Amino acid sequence: MIEARHLRVLRAVAATGSFSAAGRELGCTQPAVSQQMKALEASVGTPLLIRSGREMRLTQAGEALVRHAAGIIAGLTAAEEEVAAIAGLRAGRVRLVSFPSGSSTLVPAALAALRAAHPGTRVSLEEAEPPQSVEMLREGDCDVALAFRYEGAAGGGDEWADLVVRPLLRDRLVALVPERHRLARAGSVAIGELAREPWIAGCPRCRGQLVEVCEGAGFTPRIDFATDDYPAVVGLVGAGLGVAVLPQLAIESVRPRGARTVTLEPAVRREIVALTLPDLAQVPAVAATLDQLERAAGRKQP
Repeated sequence: MIEARHLRVLRAVAATGSFSAAGRELGCTQPAVSQQMKALEASVGTPLLIRSGREMRLTQAGEALVRHAAGIIAGLTAAEEEVAAIAGLRAGRVRLVSFPSGSSTLVPAALAALRAAHPGTRVSLEEAEPPQSVEMLREGDCDVALAFRYEGAAGGGDEWADLVVRPLLRDRLVALVPERHRLARAGSVAIGELAREPWIAGCPRCRGQLVEVCEGAGFTPRIDFATDDYPAVVGLVGAGLGVAVLPQLAIESVRPRGARTVTLEPAVRREIVALTLPDLAQVPAVAATLDQLERAAGRKQP
């Protein structure tokens, strides 16, 4: 294997014509130059210099290696500078995937703070719900995944065991009813009080949680509409077509015209987290993104 330090010595020898002069240029001794040249010749398996008395000239192989050495050393120097810039957060890229209500509430503040602190770091954003977003992370399609899971859900403790989990906040679910609904002005509502209502359900994971909570209260919800789009859920409720249960973050991102939120009892919460791979957690730009997401979430805590 050819080492960059050996190439630098070879170039110095070729430019100065002697080991002693190359040593003076490189700030090392003549024996050290001689030793590194022998190591380089052993690596390539052929002589690179012809020594004749005090004169020294390159072999054909030596000339070829010197010709390529300039580009190799320049490339290594550029790589070192780029890596140093990334390590110092003067550059870098982070691919972030988030679920929609996180994209509209936590992500903007986090990315604005990140850009202000580290303007050279670029972040791309794509939307996906868990578990798709988590699989994207495992498959290398993103660097950070903003995800959620419901408290007490089956198997929830092990599904992220291979990932670095940064807890952000606990997002409480609220009931959403039409503003003329009989419970619209109630301080709180038990989900069983909505047993006979038509329901509008959200994303598949949220839909599954809704069915689980309702069945725990002794009924199966009659789901008339299902959509992943939170504004559509709010619009359907506002039009009087049913009731819904939505995360508080989702309500924050949509103006609930024609609908009212009511506290749901007993409380049902989902855990919002930022996920990354163990190796990626050591990358400065990724670590900075996680820190800013945590700060943005902290400002959302009651």
